[in-house]
Amino acid sequence: MRIVIAGGHGQIALRLERLLAARGDEAAGIIRHAEQSDDLRAVGAEPVLLDLESASLDEVAQSLRGADAAVFAAGAGPNSGAARKETVDKAAAVLFADAAVRAGVRRHVVVSAMGADPAHEGDDVFDVYLRAKGEADAYISGLDALDWTILRPGRLTDDPGTGLVRLEARTGRGEIPREDVAAVIAELVESPATAGLNLELISGPDKVAVAVKSVAGN
Repeated sequence: MRIVIAGGHGQIALRLERLLAARGDEAAGIIRHAEQSDDLRAVGAEPVLLDLESASLDEVAQSLRGADAAVFAAGAGPNSGAARKETVDKAAAVLFADAAVRAGVRRHVVVSAMGADPAHEGDDVFDVYLRAKGEADAYISGLDALDWTILRPGRLTDDPGTGLVRLEARTGRGEIPREDVAAVIAELVESPATAGLNLELISGPDKVAVAVKSVAGN
């Protein structure tokens, strides 16, 4: 499979790219800065230089042509202001989804956030973030041309992955190592039976493959 990942230099994305390359898939990561290219090559991924905040729909679609799946793992980051929550966490997610439709890439996995909700109230930056994520999720879930899955991890940690997770429509709050989030995404891109699902993810009792098969009804 060829999988194109938006936010290709992010902490989850680099872990995902390493996993995909190790199993023989072709991973391509979209990055904003050329100096990040070597980090992607080091984990076995192809760097694709493109700024999702300024790129056109056609430019993003071109980066997706020939892919079997797309993963949106981009984010403005915890130190960004409210404006970039709108331009990255919302607008770039919408653009990437529209580009996948134009490029004919049906399988689409979105890394969202627990608590994302277009009706979330509040004026703090984190409130804006949850609202932007929720609005993007709502838009993407309305695209019939995509086999989308929206993944909402709990609080992310840099602890070593355990390979044990809880993946359900509602898990409640909890933590999850980024390494385990990447492992779940790697399974999801190969599990089209999870299309149309909004899933929450925290550490738990189930092996990753078992958890994904369970929510897929297999």
